[in-house]
Amino acid sequence: MYAFWTAVGLALQIYFYFLIARLIVGWVMVFARNWRPSGLVAAGLEVVYAATDPPLKALQRVIPPLNLGTVRLDLGFMVLLIIVYVLRGVAANLALSA
Repeated sequence: MYAFWTAVGLALQIYFYFLIARLIVGWVMVFARNWRPSGLVAAGLEVVYAATDPPLKALQRVIPPLNLGTVRLDLGFMVLLIIVYVLRGVAANLALSA
């Protein structure tokens, strides 16, 4: 069971990094509007977006964005980030107890 929970924890860690990469790319696109990824970066970002889009879209249907004047804050992303972080800790504890 140790190997299983370690693998689950590793998968969640990689997914957490994918979410952080998506966050960084989102902010880069906000500040550098004419930046478009190309080559290997575009291929890597395609993997990141393909992995993170389905759960984010599901959460966005359940949790609407918070309107703060002209800014819409996406709470689904923060909720998914917290869920992955907590599940990663649970998997680490289960791996240590197995």
